[in-house]
Amino acid sequence: MRLSARNQLKGTVTAIKEGMVEAQVTVDIGGGQTIVSVITADSVKNLGLRVGSPVVAVVKADNVMIGVE
Repeated sequence: MRLSARNQLKGTVTAIKEGMVEAQVTVDIGGGQTIVSVITADSVKNLGLRVGSPVVAVVKADNVMIGVE
């Protein structure tokens, strides 16, 4: 699949926490870093996601917020 989004991170699914409607999918992107994506439970099923599945996380955002404590 070709996409216009430039922020594509290859990784491996390490955990899936499914709820009734949404699921949290944790992806190991290497270097000791992980990201978590919230997608629909239907998408988990339709994509056939399992722990160990190779995936590409695509980050497409209009803005990124930074906070200071």
